[in-house]
Amino acid sequence: MRTLLRGGRVIDPGTGFDGIADVLVSDGVVTAVASGLAAPPDCTVVDAAGLVVGPGFVDLHSHVHSIAGQRLQAMDGVTTALDLEAGLMPIAQAYADAAAAGRPLHYGFSASWAAARAQVLAGIEPDASIASGLAVLGNPAWQRSSSARELADWLSLVDGELAGGALGIGVLLGYAPATDPGEFLAVARLAAEAGVPTFTHVRELVEVDPATPADGSEEIAIAAAETGAAMHHCHVNSTSGHHVDRVLGALDRARRSGSRVTVEAYPYGAGSTAVGASFLDPDRLRMKGLSPSSVVMLETGERVGDAARLRYLRAADPGAPCILEFLDEENPCDLAMLHQALVFPDAIVASDAMPVFWPDGSNDSTEWPLPPGGMTHPRTAGTFSRTLRRMVRETEAWTWPEAFRRCSYLPARVLDEVAPRARAKGHLGVGADADIVVIDPDAVTDTATYFEPTRPSVGVRHLFVGGVPVVSAGDIRADALPGKPLRGEPR
Repeated sequence: MRTLLRGGRVIDPGTGFDGIADVLVSDGVVTAVASGLAAPPDCTVVDAAGLVVGPGFVDLHSHVHSIAGQRLQAMDGVTTALDLEAGLMPIAQAYADAAAAGRPLHYGFSASWAAARAQVLAGIEPDASIASGLAVLGNPAWQRSSSARELADWLSLVDGELAGGALGIGVLLGYAPATDPGEFLAVARLAAEAGVPTFTHVRELVEVDPATPADGSEEIAIAAAETGAAMHHCHVNSTSGHHVDRVLGALDRARRSGSRVTVEAYPYGAGSTAVGASFLDPDRLRMKGLSPSSVVMLETGERVGDAARLRYLRAADPGAPCILEFLDEENPCDLAMLHQALVFPDAIVASDAMPVFWPDGSNDSTEWPLPPGGMTHPRTAGTFSRTLRRMVRETEAWTWPEAFRRCSYLPARVLDEVAPRARAKGHLGVGADADIVVIDPDAVTDTATYFEPTRPSVGVRHLFVGGVPVVSAGDIRADALPGKPLRGEPR
């Protein structure tokens, strides 16, 4: 299959090229980038005049494990969607299930720290599904510290998952915030020895919980410095809240001292999780300066009225998905904090995309457009388009080359060591994977809202995954399921 993208503004963050050119794709690979390329025989020509052509977005933090959810992400410019913060277990089943169902986008998973701990500490057998993962998050049985034997046992499980192709270790530390900090150091040592990154939802900040065993963001910097591990700080905006200035300062000092710490953020003031998560306890919400009314149940739209109601919901169905409003996007000061996380040097854009659920309990659909009534977080459909609108067009904080560097190039580089095949992603050099997005720079924007979260973004005119068109002329190609696994290859 050959495709010639003719006359677009081509941006390659790998080489710094930014100019009008043609891009030739042959058999899933970029084979030429130059002006005035002749179309080979049997080649599809796409007119890209007036459009921006760049490497597809690499999302390091997507909990979408379905065709329906990945189609929303495709309309947002994503070509590779990876679940690295939480991961799935068993890793072999996760990859097999995705391959059997087919995926529009490339996919991959980390080794799940939470699932390994839950198996050893609570006897919960994992089944590599998002529903199982959400149920585990609300179960307190695995959230205690481990004995020496237990620690060795679940570290062995994680190590086995790395050998099976996991893309690093996903650490949901914020869901077990009272655990011994020595366990986190042990995970970092394992990661350093295996040559894989960690992806951490950090525990509470000391400003929120003075009794925390370790300050969340200081802890990740210390672990990186002590072990030499490559450590990724997930959604720094949501875990830092009003303390983002202090947190970013600590991370900047760590990086300047040589620690391998990377950072991600998304452009929303509300997160999404299971209602049983430890940090949604009414007392912990109060410590954050929040209240039960900051919690909205995803499946019903209920805004929780008081602490008694929240406790009831947490006990009745701890795995039920909900939204937590941690910043007020209508407040200029809070909006500035979101902006600050995104402009932080080398901050990566990552969505934390959530599954799509329908009222009948289903969490996938092969229909397009999606059936009505689907619920998720709007970041599933809109993270990248919303970021481009705000950061490039409205505030001009980023140029287009900088946008592709943060959405495509930098996230792919996080994976270079663990997955050598990632080196062909995030750029448009000859030999790069033909994962390409073509954007209308004047029209790209999100349309999903908290109340209509499955409305797809607009402005992505074409999207190619391995050279196969998944979005054409601004809409999904319903027959396209070209996604391939990205697997780890630890040393």
